Amino acid sequence: MKIKTNHIRAFTLIEMILAIGVAAIVLVAANSVFFTALHLRNATAVVVDAAAPIDQATAILRHDLQCAVTPNPSGTLSGGFKIGNVTTTGINEPVAAEIYTATGALSANNPWGEIQRVTYGLKSSTRGTAAGMDLYRSVTRNVLATATPDVAEQLMMRGVESVQFSGYNGSQWFNTWDTTDTSSANTNLPVAVRVDIQLSGGDRNTPIVILVPVDSQTSTNLAAASGT
Repeated sequence: MKIKTNHIRAFTLIEMILAIGVAAIVLVAANSVFFTALHLRNATAVVVDAAAPIDQATAILRHDLQCAVTPNPSGTLSGGFKIGNVTTTGINEPVAAEIYTATGALSANNPWGEIQRVTYGLKSSTRGTAAGMDLYRSVTRNVLATATPDVAEQLMMRGVESVQFSGYNGSQWFNTWDTTDTSSANTNLPVAVRVDIQLSGGDRNTPIVILVPVDSQTSTNLAAASGT
């Protein structure tokens, strides 16, 4: 009587070694791709995080300039438009610009109107080891205050070397502008405003330049006087 024997084929040692080797190569390749993608993601996040404050600051600054209020000779609700080395009420050090602008947020719980005084200036960095200075936006909502008004400060950008505002009168640029100075030829809003922000750091030599046209201008319906 013949007995049948079932032969079960198993992997040899060489096949196991080859399989483990191939799996190891695949895992190394997948690990390399994963860490490359992770490094790219971290580098992109750093770039985006660095650019976000700049984009936000420039957007707010542009909005303030676009909504600049035309000068009022009586000074009510509008103290004028000033750029240069400006001394302003409620702020100890001079600022680069003082703007009366209609960018104030209206709220049922807030007694102020949409016109507010906004200043931009540099202050020493709150981080002792940080390069450059901090760009601050200071907002005064109560523009009719008879005493020293409350000023709310907003940190806009860190690591700023310098900030320069320039006004264009239609023919040339001026680094100083004061619509409240009756002895000056520039008693109206500029046609356009340019802001040059120089960042500190070796890899930031190119300044940030913001050019904003100003549409709001003082006009009159009086006919021009003619000689007889």
